Amino acid sequence: MKNNHVSRRKALKQLATSAAAFAVSPIAFSSLASAKSKGEAKSRNITLALVGGAHIHAPNFANRMANAENVTTKYVWDPNSETANTRQQVTGGEIVSDPSVIFNDPDVDGIVICSQTNLHTQLVIPAAQAGKHMFVEKPVGMNGSEAREMAGAINRSGVIFQTGYFMRSSGVNQKIRSLIQDGTLGEITRLRLSNVHSGAIGGWFDTEWRWMADLDQAGVGAFGDLGSHVFDLLLWFMEGDSPKSCTGYIDKVLERYPGCDEYGEGMVVFESGAVATVAGGWVDHVNPNQVEVSGTKGHARITNGNLYLRIPELDITPNEPFTDLPENWKHPLELFFDAVAGKQNLPLISADETAKTNNLVTQIYRAHEGKTWVQL
Repeated sequence: MKNNHVSRRKALKQLATSAAAFAVSPIAFSSLASAKSKGEAKSRNITLALVGGAHIHAPNFANRMANAENVTTKYVWDPNSETANTRQQVTGGEIVSDPSVIFNDPDVDGIVICSQTNLHTQLVIPAAQAGKHMFVEKPVGMNGSEAREMAGAINRSGVIFQTGYFMRSSGVNQKIRSLIQDGTLGEITRLRLSNVHSGAIGGWFDTEWRWMADLDQAGVGAFGDLGSHVFDLLLWFMEGDSPKSCTGYIDKVLERYPGCDEYGEGMVVFESGAVATVAGGWVDHVNPNQVEVSGTKGHARITNGNLYLRIPELDITPNEPFTDLPENWKHPLELFFDAVAGKQNLPLISADETAKTNNLVTQIYRAHEGKTWVQL
């Protein structure tokens, strides 16, 4: 029985290694191929619109839109006029009261959606139908079903898609993925990933960002908000090895935001037998150990942003941080700018990948509610 299990793992690893030759997200080959702008055109100016500005990352994104040399923001929309005015003061452009004005304007190449999550479906689907390239802040859907529906619309339209899972851009995380995908760490047995902060302790969501702690608008609480970043990493690390079951425990301790979870831990089992635990929460003062991966040939961990490796076959020991790393990629929003401007083969995150992450988070919430394991 043990030999059969190992053979299955090796078969999965061979499939994953073959897939690794196409490590750039499939969106780079599909949506970019059908984008309005062909070729490199690396200095082409693009016209964008900010569609919703309520997300906690919206101020940062507005700054990036304003500072990008080749980006002109033609429109800003938000259902709250004060939010629209605040973002427009940074991005420039015309404030409109109806997003259909943006979708129907042929001059608009793409949009950046930073609205409340419960508005995404009514924004993403008509935007896709109008042929607008889009960056959508995570989570894309209120649940996995919504995310799949939007991914279908995006894929049918052939527009460029990107989302805000910035952790892939880190050279440290790129290195871990390559060590898993090329077999350097051997058969992967365990993974631990953690993404937490002290937002609930510090009252980050008390005022302007209060909607993010309202499950009717956000879809998830602390566990889904921060956990989804490392669930995206997990599925990306383990590409070629599908998750088969999951469970989790999600709770609150301060109860600062009624009805909103504040921390949680999920567990995912893959077809190969690898098991992962993932932490997400708003009640942690520090987060020193972000990633740990154990394999039959080696071990990798990220502590305080540094990568430590033990790979006996390569005589690599964890006495000092490992520094032979790939260059960091640009911020995901800036990669989106480049893609819309016509650059090819960029490491974008596809709508299908985003929907899979969204669904995995949804199923762990479901497993917690049912106090059971969910088969994926």
